[in-house]
Amino acid sequence: MTEPILQVRELSRRFSGLTAVDSVSFDVRFGELHAVIGPNGAGKTTLINMLSGDLSPSAGSIRFRDMEIAHLAPERRSRLGVGRSYQKINIFPGFSVLENCRLAAQSREPQPLNWLRHAMSYDGVLKNARQALALVGLTNQADRIAGILSHGQQRQLEIAMSLATDPQLLLLDEPLAGMGFEESLNMVKLIGDLAQTHAILLVEHDMDAVFRLARVLTVMVNGKILASGPPEAIRANQTVQSAYLGTDVIP
Repeated sequence: MTEPILQVRELSRRFSGLTAVDSVSFDVRFGELHAVIGPNGAGKTTLINMLSGDLSPSAGSIRFRDMEIAHLAPERRSRLGVGRSYQKINIFPGFSVLENCRLAAQSREPQPLNWLRHAMSYDGVLKNARQALALVGLTNQADRIAGILSHGQQRQLEIAMSLATDPQLLLLDEPLAGMGFEESLNMVKLIGDLAQTHAILLVEHDMDAVFRLARVLTVMVNGKILASGPPEAIRANQTVQSAYLGTDVIP
């Protein structure tokens, strides 16, 4: 078993009198896609927001590559190799697909770009942007305006933008939300392919996709971890079935 790239220990977030995430601990490793599931209000998105830096924890530790990052800003975490997608698609709809990825790749340049030089003249930035588009299957959409892409393609573009920053860990928050059948199949294949080269923490409500993709499942209810383990153990866990999955979900 490989060493974990992400170690979360006793992580909590309180909002006044409400504890949204309560003393959560788990590890994420390369080659072991880790899915977090649970009913609405379980604390899953709050958890991802703390891991990405969009929200500060009230207590606990987040170690990425053996470095404590719990109080680093999102851009610092991104530069260290943490990428994420959002429940609500987060792209520049008025820009082309390539420009979206170029802007993401540009963030990795050690110095600001020269404003007197055409942005498309930076070969290294463009190369990284095009490689990211190729990984998600959007090469032939590079010149289209992002806002007119289908919902599924916009989801792919958001992941491409994250890939253009060269992450080691991907935090994916409900990437299949709102997709039709064919789009869902394409996204499941993409996530499965990315899991071969990245560590992935996946939050998702599509149980068919989760059980197809995940090597490790963590179930959250009311901000706490109810159970964690391989999919077959979660399927057989009577407490999980009663609290969330239901007997009609588990074959």
